[in-house]
Amino acid sequence: MGNQAEPAGDVLPTTRETAASERALTGLNQFISFAIGDDQYGVDIMAVREIKGWSQICALPRQPDYMRGVLNLRGVMVPIVDLRCRFGQGMTEATPLHIIMVVQIGDRPVGLLADRVLDIVNVEPAKVQAVPRIAAAARVDFLSGLVTVETGMIALIDLSRLLEIAIRDGADLAPERQASAA
Repeated sequence: MGNQAEPAGDVLPTTRETAASERALTGLNQFISFAIGDDQYGVDIMAVREIKGWSQICALPRQPDYMRGVLNLRGVMVPIVDLRCRFGQGMTEATPLHIIMVVQIGDRPVGLLADRVLDIVNVEPAKVQAVPRIAAAARVDFLSGLVTVETGMIALIDLSRLLEIAIRDGADLAPERQASAA
């Protein structure tokens, strides 16, 4: 736990089928935790399609700063969201040590740029705490809860809300529509 993962190649420590059967047997939800700076976040393991090391992407014009561009992943154009930037912490200076977590949001794959994968975390649903609403202006709608673990606290991301907010803010996460319109 807490070890920096070697991002070379495609890495996914467990399959979705294994996760689904474990969830059915134990009643625990599984999340893949990852780091952005010193902060820990998690996404439901069932949404993760693959984790790969950083590779060159193609920037698209007139996108928000957090939309880094698209990655050609076996013939599928996958938009890449810089989570550090999306969360208001500045642009990620991506290196080969950074990772792209390809997740499925609805019917589209989306790549999430993060610093490193941390662990697979099993969580009892009752252990997920609500995100406190400190101010009306606080934009944490994309967080579904908080979980305390040995290494600190993990903020759980609701991927459907993250995408919904990105679209509401004007980002078009469907580059295939842009290409076909040209």
